[in-house]
Amino acid sequence: MEDRNLEKAAFILRTIAHPVRLAIIDELTKNNQVAVTEICKLLNMEQSVVSHHLINMKLKGLLKSQKAGQQVLYSLKEHNLIQVINCVNNCNCTM
Repeated sequence: MEDRNLEKAAFILRTIAHPVRLAIIDELTKNNQVAVTEICKLLNMEQSVVSHHLINMKLKGLLKSQKAGQQVLYSLKEHNLIQVINCVNNCNCTM
């Protein structure tokens, strides 16, 4: 791999390397756009926690958001994250 690709891969992995962020990305791979409140329900988590992680991933360029009335809808900006989630789901590591 080229240095640039290695740096990009490391940046993405550092950004998503948290159970809540992985769960959010997993939900966003199943649905095109999801409201913050719906993500909170799906993950059974407080809105402040979910919003913190959503904003972090958005600022780093992995997610995008769109305002729809009172709600904010999030979706994947980097659709290749689906491949990362699939890889994690299919990992047979014995740890």
